[in-house]
Amino acid sequence: MMERMNKYVNDREVVCRKNDSISPRLYEEYGVNLGLRDEKGNGVLTGLTNISKIVSSKIVDGKKVPCDGELWYRGYRVETLINNLGEEEMGFEKIAYLLLMGELPSKEEEKEFSKIIGECRTLPTNFTRDVIMKAPSEDIMNSMTRSILTLASYDENAKDTSVSNSLRQCIQLISEFPLLAVYGYNAYNHYEKQASMFIHHPDPKLSTAENLLMLMRPDQKYTAVEAKVLDTALILHMEHGGGNNSTFTTRVVTSSGSDTYSTIAAAMSSLKGPKHGGANIKVMEMMSDIRAHVKDYSDKEEIAAYLSKLLEKEAFDRKGLIYGMGHAVYSLSDPRERVFKQYVEELAREKGRDKDLLLYENIEELAPELIAEKRHIFKGVSPNVDFYSGFVYDMLGIPQELYTAMFAVARIVGWSAHRIEELICADKIIRPAYMSVMEKR
Repeated sequence: MMERMNKYVNDREVVCRKNDSISPRLYEEYGVNLGLRDEKGNGVLTGLTNISKIVSSKIVDGKKVPCDGELWYRGYRVETLINNLGEEEMGFEKIAYLLLMGELPSKEEEKEFSKIIGECRTLPTNFTRDVIMKAPSEDIMNSMTRSILTLASYDENAKDTSVSNSLRQCIQLISEFPLLAVYGYNAYNHYEKQASMFIHHPDPKLSTAENLLMLMRPDQKYTAVEAKVLDTALILHMEHGGGNNSTFTTRVVTSSGSDTYSTIAAAMSSLKGPKHGGANIKVMEMMSDIRAHVKDYSDKEEIAAYLSKLLEKEAFDRKGLIYGMGHAVYSLSDPRERVFKQYVEELAREKGRDKDLLLYENIEELAPELIAEKRHIFKGVSPNVDFYSGFVYDMLGIPQELYTAMFAVARIVGWSAHRIEELICADKIIRPAYMSVMEKR
């Protein structure tokens, strides 16, 4: 049957391609912004938000010029929020409160919110056994999405889309995401990879980052540096301007009147796409390839020669890309990468990975020059946060199957904030227009 089906769809693909192809000329003729981006690559304005802001250019003498990137959460620069945390203070819960509620919490409010997050970090009775372990999958994002939709069955008010109920559901999902991710991986690791399985219970007194490390490790141990670096990574991935694909998905589905579980499941489906949430995995695959072909990590000429091969489509996946370099919005610098770099360096020292760090730093220095030279891109190319995030996850012993899931554990906060804002501010379904170019028959 499958053989017949495969032959059928392969034959039909030709028909689909013939009838579904649209000439690029028509997009230009009708002024259609493909991918909701204008001819300069800027996103088409589709909404307003108070939650976050990205700055990548400024007006100087009436002209738009690139500038060092800025990322703002609720009126605060993200680096200011992170720098204002204590040396060993975990900030995920505090910044999550800021994004959700729109203001920084007082000490008492932060304590109360963290306590609620800790108390909510639990799953329904037998949920892990009956839902997560019953159908383990290498695709942890699919596993999590299935779990999210199933959680709706345990919620007596699943369909209630009032602001207060939606906020309650969002806080519960923020609390539960680490469990869905780690337990989903542990089930896959045991049933599909034949490894030993362990299921640790979360500690309500620990932060999100600390719980993640504790849940993932057989001995439940971690260092203060490891927890701080992961906490910082989560904060930097929480939110990004509102115009990214998964956040836009959140707002589109929310605008239809759908419930929180369906909305977040849709956002998960968007994030798992390799063009969105899988960037750091591609960086790690590229770095493995570079290590296999570059002998001396301190030899800039040798590194530059191999990077040139990447750009000339002569090496790795032959796509002509140096992954982790450049960003759809930022040009001169990605503020998240600038903040993250110091934590990467500290973790590399603790883990004895200085040699690997040197390779990363040399690529960070050489790649923008080579890209500018070979691609004639002069607006500026810089490393983005995903250039280092995979390296950090690797140093923390986080398996690659969980990389995109770690992104989701952080971004659920931003999705939740945008869902609440959409519920409060908008009462119209988001309904973009498509022009038909169909030929009459």
